[in-house]
Amino acid sequence: MIEQFYRQVQLPSGVVHVYAGEDLFKSLDYKVFEMANNNLQIPNQVYMSYTPDVHVGVGTCIGTTAVWNTSGGYVSPSIVGSDIGCGMRVHLTNLHKDELKDVKLRRKLVKAIEKYLPIEDHARGHFSDIRLEHVVKKGLHGLPKKYIPDGYTPRKATSLTHVERSKFHLDEEALDLFPEQVWHRSHRQLGTLGNGNHFVEIQSVEIAEERREIAGKWGMFDGQAAVMIHSGSRAWGGSVSQYCGSLLAKMMRAEGLGTADPKLLFAPLEHPLARKYVNLMYSALNYAVVNRHLIAYAVREAGKDVFGHKFEMTTLYDLMHNYAWEEEHEGQSFFVHRKGATRALPPGHPDNPEPYVETGHPALIPGSMGTASYIMVGAPGGRDNFYSICHGAGRIRSRSATKKLVTLNEFSSSLKVGTDEEIVVNQKSLESILDESPQAYKDVDQIIDSVVGAGLAHVVAKCKPMATVKGA
Repeated sequence: MIEQFYRQVQLPSGVVHVYAGEDLFKSLDYKVFEMANNNLQIPNQVYMSYTPDVHVGVGTCIGTTAVWNTSGGYVSPSIVGSDIGCGMRVHLTNLHKDELKDVKLRRKLVKAIEKYLPIEDHARGHFSDIRLEHVVKKGLHGLPKKYIPDGYTPRKATSLTHVERSKFHLDEEALDLFPEQVWHRSHRQLGTLGNGNHFVEIQSVEIAEERREIAGKWGMFDGQAAVMIHSGSRAWGGSVSQYCGSLLAKMMRAEGLGTADPKLLFAPLEHPLARKYVNLMYSALNYAVVNRHLIAYAVREAGKDVFGHKFEMTTLYDLMHNYAWEEEHEGQSFFVHRKGATRALPPGHPDNPEPYVETGHPALIPGSMGTASYIMVGAPGGRDNFYSICHGAGRIRSRSATKKLVTLNEFSSSLKVGTDEEIVVNQKSLESILDESPQAYKDVDQIIDSVVGAGLAHVVAKCKPMATVKGA
């Protein structure tokens, strides 16, 4: 059965392991294998794989896991991605979907969220009292106490415990490399969404019958309203990518390193530039987890405005899908890259955060606008893929192609506009976000079926969209 969802593809430079059902595999662009062949030319690589949502990116495909031994290993900004630390967060509320069945109420909630959450690309966040240097050095532990509201009620506290990692340690001297304007722009963007495929979505939960026990331990119930957030490290991560990418490109030319793709950047881990990049990358991971936390804080404030002070919004989990770091597998140290790939650990794995050691942690997989998202849990079979699964649906066409091929009527229909089940969107014109329509993406159900069929993870819940906030 698993063989239907897994293939080893032999390329001139090595083997790429592909996790995808037959239809998804046959639909893959030949360019993804060209990129894999280039990636496999980076020295000393021990493993590379694609998840079923794989699609072409810059230098490396989105949907890639690439692994080196920590000793003698390499780091590649191209296999991390430009939006360092981009990832997902889900909060559980004490509302039932029936309390949101009124379309006008959903619109009111979306409007309230916009009051607290700036959506314009150059908007200033509402958190000028937060010190950016504390954020990039300490992650969530660098926030003032008032932004960790559940810290005063330890039994309910989930802000610092229900996250993949609350703080990434780094050599702080690397931060001195950035000019003042980078600090200023990044500080302005704290707690902002960004555009493209980033979003805040209000969803209703449907528990998978065979995972009902785990869902209950996680505090989930059928019909529960949940908040899903997708965002990353904004200007800070972009500056890390741009600055380090330029330096690494010059170094590679000087030392004769490279592949057929000049955009594929890499360096030995022991190289001084690689060490600079890794430290700055960790600072961007700190920024990213704080940014998603502050977006959730803004949504929480909006929820209290609309539903009163009894409204609750506890953290289910926060994780990344663009990063590289050191992991231990079978007693050996590896440096693992995930670009558009999500870590999904099974029950009992020691790397699970304390609250999730028994059950395994939630793996958060967004769909596309108008389609369901999924909350999963890792399976033991994931060890074969370094516990990596998909990170979303995965694009099947570019933004420009989507605008040419998809009509506004088709997009409107997918959002059920004009019905009681309308997925309320904050944009005044759907035309402005047409490139994010479901027709631009693969079928997320096929993606999830491939992950489950390959024995990498199980579905715990399906989350259906009720309202979406997109950046402008």
